[in-house]
Amino acid sequence: MPLNEYTQFPDIDPVIFSIGPLAIHWYGVMYLLGFVFALWWGGRQAEQSPNWTRDKFSDLVFWCFLGVLVGGRIGYVIFYHFDLFMADPLYLFRVWEGGMSFHGGLLGVIAAMYLYARVTHRRFLAVGDMIAPLVPMGLFFGRMGNFINGELWGRVTDVPWAMIFPSGGPVPRHPSQLYEAALEGLLLFALLWWFQRKPHGTGAVSGLFLLGYGIARFTVEFFREPDAHLGLLSLGMSMGQWLTIPMIILGIGLLIYAQKNSSKA
Repeated sequence: MPLNEYTQFPDIDPVIFSIGPLAIHWYGVMYLLGFVFALWWGGRQAEQSPNWTRDKFSDLVFWCFLGVLVGGRIGYVIFYHFDLFMADPLYLFRVWEGGMSFHGGLLGVIAAMYLYARVTHRRFLAVGDMIAPLVPMGLFFGRMGNFINGELWGRVTDVPWAMIFPSGGPVPRHPSQLYEAALEGLLLFALLWWFQRKPHGTGAVSGLFLLGYGIARFTVEFFREPDAHLGLLSLGMSMGQWLTIPMIILGIGLLIYAQKNSSKA
């Protein structure tokens, strides 16, 4: 197809509006929407659970929100820009320059859940099962934020729905942000919502999340442009794909563990 027949993505200002030094970014609004959804949906689930209350769940979400922010930034710096950090350790704190990693955010959430479980004397996997179904919608809003910002676009392609992104050069690319929003977000949320409606062993919901996200992310990485400074690594796989492999293995392990413990009960 001629280039003029592909969709030209508009160059949207990442700042929605600003008042003096205060600037409201699209990406920040997407994070806020994910947080609000988690409070609303998870609060409803907590009210139906004999082991939770809305207030206790709100405390957990706040811990996890901090884990996402801290872990996401640290993970991005370590996994994708460790060279910049070594050259200038203060780069870690320059959050206004952008940069968050899902895998780092996940590790931050796991650390927050562990601390919360210790403080409240709850089983770690039970806390994970409560949080896991809420993560996909946070991913959905996050990927929509990437799309609005015109960043993290896909590889060059000639499919009819390809888009030309202002920051991606004059070539049509996969709108991989939308692929991720659909698979890691909406589809995974629907799968976990359906799965948790029936009783399963502790850790099963967490395991399915890790497995489902790992498969979805691994698949989408074939359409997403690899990071320019990293490219494709060993076996022709991207950093994102390599980071999902431990998630897939751990997810399968948790599902097996939950099934064995459920059968013993």
